Amino acid sequence: MAGKLSFSLVSPEREVFNGLVDQVDAPGVEGDFGVLADHAPFMTALREGVVTVIDGGSRRQFEVHGGFADVTPAGLTILAEQASEVAAAA
Repeated sequence: MAGKLSFSLVSPEREVFNGLVDQVDAPGVEGDFGVLADHAPFMTALREGVVTVIDGGSRRQFEVHGGFADVTPAGLTILAEQASEVAAAA
């Protein structure tokens, strides 16, 4: 079984999310991408869209407007120009 991915989503105002998760899907400028634990390192610019954080059966979504994603051996960090959590549908 794969380990957990350390994920941090940061905007200029605050740290929006920080935790260990199973998967993160994000909107890259060259296409959407997903990151799991032990992913190969890379860096990419982000386009406007939704970052989805998956942990077990739980999903959280965050609207982002620009920024960068950096995957390292330590995990994934997204530095977004703007980021806010999308309210779950009732």
